[in-house]
Amino acid sequence: MSNLKFNPRNLILLLMILVITLFRLLVTFNSDELQFANFSSIGAVALFGGAYFKDHLKAFAFPLISLFLSDFILANTIFSKYSNGFLYEGWYWTYLAFALMVLVGRVLLKKINVVSLLSSTLTIVFIHWIVTDFGVWFQNPSYTQDLAGFWLCLERAIPFEIRFLEGTLIYGTLLFGAFELLKAKYPVLKLQTQSV
Repeated sequence: MSNLKFNPRNLILLLMILVITLFRLLVTFNSDELQFANFSSIGAVALFGGAYFKDHLKAFAFPLISLFLSDFILANTIFSKYSNGFLYEGWYWTYLAFALMVLVGRVLLKKINVVSLLSSTLTIVFIHWIVTDFGVWFQNPSYTQDLAGFWLCLERAIPFEIRFLEGTLIYGTLLFGAFELLKAKYPVLKLQTQSV
């Protein structure tokens, strides 16, 4: 009939992203309001999607959709006081940072190993820190609109970025470790010569 063959790789990758994104919701819903702010799986999801989806559209779309769905739920429930009715103020800075994080996964994680995973994690934490806090600082009357004001904003964000680093390391270890184990056990999950 058809020469189209089913490859479960993309389905498994997508399911893993959705499951790990659920942890973001579970941790947030089961803690004090901001206790685990930025301790989330989104950095690991960005790297994972960038590293394993060979199709550019899927590499960016699936992680961004998972971020959007979890943001939408959080913005309309426990973080509704920070929401502007749809998401949260300055959401576009987060999504820009997230897209750049996926790009880091595509560029730095062509070969998955401990060194490349650690270096890409540090890179995305830096991207998250600079890009999202630029959005916090820019035109914010709480900060002077100069380098000193931006630096102050970055300093105040350090505890949040430490949590972001911790979350990315922990969730990244789970995601990457689990998929590498699955690939070893089920060779069908390895990248085929055809486009995935």
